[in-house]
Amino acid sequence: MPAARLLTAGEAFEDLVFVGLERLPGPGEEVKTNVFHATIGGGAVITAVGAARLGVATSILSALSAAAVTRLRREKVRVTNLRRTHEPHAISAALSTATDRTFVTFNGVNAVLEPRLLKALATTTATHVHLALCPRALASWTKLVTRLRRRGVTVSWDFGWNESLAADDGLDALMGALDLVFLNELEAPLYAHATSLDDAYPRLRSARSNVVVKLGDQGSRWLRAAGDVVMPAPAVDAVDTTGAGDAFNAGFLAAWLRGATPAACLATGNSVGAASTRAPGGLDGLPAGRDLPALLRPRRTPARRRASRRTS
Repeated sequence: MPAARLLTAGEAFEDLVFVGLERLPGPGEEVKTNVFHATIGGGAVITAVGAARLGVATSILSALSAAAVTRLRREKVRVTNLRRTHEPHAISAALSTATDRTFVTFNGVNAVLEPRLLKALATTTATHVHLALCPRALASWTKLVTRLRRRGVTVSWDFGWNESLAADDGLDALMGALDLVFLNELEAPLYAHATSLDDAYPRLRSARSNVVVKLGDQGSRWLRAAGDVVMPAPAVDAVDTTGAGDAFNAGFLAAWLRGATPAACLATGNSVGAASTRAPGGLDGLPAGRDLPALLRPRRTPARRRASRRTS
């Protein structure tokens, strides 16, 4: 089996994380903490680093600060930086309790990133493209995804929460074109136009079986026409949940690209997502491949099993 080449593409941020809050502040309130962490983040960054630590040959396409480029290269991620010298990088401040978080973000260069991504991705040589941003040009993205898949490139997407996207008539076509769609427990009802998770599941379940729902400490669920696959999450003493969903994506894709079973994909995603919460920010708690040996073992075909017996 040739080595998979993962390309993550999307937004990146300088993350300012205020950790250990007893509660999130209300209007006009100030809540103080003695724990602060500055790092880099964003779905494309966290998924890239998580996959690279698990042994996947990984590259990233984003608009990155100098510090982000340095960190990503140290993590063995190949970098294509779409930020021009004069452009400010994006900054996101996260207020985090042990179980919840809220954000405020300065968009910076991310405001003009989408057309650059569309152009750059048209010539990718990756095996799999994972997108982590909220799209605006849905028709253009659907055409690009269709062209990539015709060339044999598989594509996944994590949209994040966006009410305008949920109201866009082009969303169904884009989701249907993708190999995998990652949603969390709040996004699933939003994009399904449902009142609850239980109501969302049948609306998102299709013959393509391409929707994976991340359920936090309840685990994850792959909605499949032949029967859903559900996997509980491991217990963990969470310090900060920032980026846990993107860490899940890294674990899931690392297993999926190795041909793992649906249950193993979910279990790996759950384990990597849980591990990421052990440290502030989205990167420092990410595990290495040696920490997940059984979950990341490739599934072998019968032919390969026979060959192994002949040469042993």
